[in-house]
Amino acid sequence: MKDIRHPSLGFGLGLRTNHFEHVLQHQPDVDWFEVLSENYMVAGGKPKYYLHAIAERYPLVMHGVSMSIGSTDPLDMDYLKALKSLANEIQPKWISDHICWTSIHGVNSHDLLPLPYTEETIEHVAGRVRQVQDFLGRRILLENVSSYLSYKDSTMNEWQFLSAVAERADCLILLDINNIYVSARNHHFDVEDYLNEIDPNRVQQFHLAGHSDFGDYVIDTHDHNVPDPVWQLYEKALRRFGDVSTMIERDANIPDFPALEQELDMARGIAEQVLGNKDKETATQGVILG
Repeated sequence: MKDIRHPSLGFGLGLRTNHFEHVLQHQPDVDWFEVLSENYMVAGGKPKYYLHAIAERYPLVMHGVSMSIGSTDPLDMDYLKALKSLANEIQPKWISDHICWTSIHGVNSHDLLPLPYTEETIEHVAGRVRQVQDFLGRRILLENVSSYLSYKDSTMNEWQFLSAVAERADCLILLDINNIYVSARNHHFDVEDYLNEIDPNRVQQFHLAGHSDFGDYVIDTHDHNVPDPVWQLYEKALRRFGDVSTMIERDANIPDFPALEQELDMARGIAEQVLGNKDKETATQGVILG
């Protein structure tokens, strides 16, 4: 398959309100920022002022939590109109949301709820993604969510489901490395099986984050530093998917900006080592074959 991805943006962070002033005053060495779409889908206000000021200096991507692409409710056209309006304002490199459902009968659960992995669900979700992409005039990215339950009706595993939806909808994938680790621990699957079944030509972005480990189960909380097992899985993902735009998510217990920069430097260092070694291996194989 032809690679349909955008060029890598490098290494980014989630833009949080308590970092607005630091970013504008110090213009840190961050390649790009991810913004939470719903925080800025308003007519004006101070956050919108900062958003436009930062958009003048850094590439941005938009990440949403309320599209509810898997719901049986009709698509929320008011939401999509506001999303498109914001995209027209700040011209993000891409727009993403989650492969899940969040609302039913018009009531928003404010949670990212998993879907049953069935052929019927694939057709339902892929059809809705195509509608959204037609309306926005661009491909979107779908992110894998962390999960804590399994449906008895599921006829396939999560990575087969995600791959099928992306293929049939012709969309891209935001691969959350932490969510893969969390779900693997909770459901006892092999993370490498997951990575090996995802088409590299559709993986546009990585998320890295922390979680809360309770021994028998793990919860995706985004309130800790990226732990060693997630860094190790990131290395595997780089070997599989290559140079992919990478960012660190932190949604609670948010540290000062320099602490997040240090974590991002760790991601850079790992990527440079893995991808550099990968290039050397490729060159060596070329010499041997030649």
